[in-house]
Amino acid sequence: MKDFSSYAKPDREELKKMLTPEQFSTTQDEGTEPAFHNKYWNTKEEGIYVDVVSGEPLFSSLDKFDSGTGWPSFSQPLEPGNILTRKESRPFGRTEVRSKHADSHLGHVFPDGPAPTGRRYCMNSTALRFIRKDDLEKEGYGEYRKLFAKAS
Repeated sequence: MKDFSSYAKPDREELKKMLTPEQFSTTQDEGTEPAFHNKYWNTKEEGIYVDVVSGEPLFSSLDKFDSGTGWPSFSQPLEPGNILTRKESRPFGRTEVRSKHADSHLGHVFPDGPAPTGRRYCMNSTALRFIRKDDLEKEGYGEYRKLFAKAS
């Protein structure tokens, strides 16, 4: 498994060069992309979703479901240790989801998801990069290939 404990997040200027304007707005300035007009809301392929900044593994297609919201939604994280949550300070604030090592804003988690967790991790596609199951080894995530061997 890749070790992200020594990951050093690039500064804002470097991130602006690395990311598209939409990715930067979402991950660094807590932006939100439009519902139903984003890359992964309706993706059905098998694979994993990683942080677009750091590459840390976040979610699996095996936990993805159609929430009807127009954003990719997951019932649980693939690697819970790579996910941080915090209550937003606004009145009636939602619970924000961030990546642990890159501190990227990913989306929000809600208590209205399917069993067994009852959670809906509603993510922004622009904060994620999808790695197809057939590309996992090539991309350095070969340890996750076994998840899809069982599902096939």
